Formats: sequence, structure tokens, C-alpha cells
Amino acid sequence: MTADVALILIRGLRFLGAAVAMTGAIGAGLGVGLIGYSALQGMARNPEASGMLQTTMILAIALCEAIAIYCLVAALLILFV
Repeated sequence: MTADVALILIRGLRFLGAAVAMTGAIGAGLGVGLIGYSALQGMARNPEASGMLQTTMILAIALCEAIAIYCLVAALLILFV
């Protein structure tokens, strides 16, 4: 294996590793969707509690999105470091 082929292989494996690292964002997207769905159902069933549900929903979405940001940071580290 020549040095050029090895560099091309390493570059390709970096892209593959970054893609695998970003699969965690799928779970974050599903989590945000389920949180929004559940909050809307709760608000529809009990409109008086919508303020409390909305606050809890925003906090849960922020925590769920943090996981997607961690996946993005890991993918960028794999690509550029």
C-alpha cells in the first residue's frame, strides 16, 4: 500500500466515523418530536396547566438537543483533528 492510498483510506474512514458519530442525532430528533407531541396532548387535555407543561417541555427539549450538539462536536473532532 502506497502512502497516497493510505491517506485516501484514512480520509474515507474519517468521513465514515463522523457519519457514525452523527447517528446519535437521530435519537435526539425523535426525542424532541415525542416531547412536543406529549406536551401538546397534555395542553389539549388540561389547558390550565399549559404554562407548567410549556416550561417543562422547553427544558426537556434543551437537554435533548444537548445530546445532538455532543454528537456534532464528536463528528467535527473526528473530521478535523
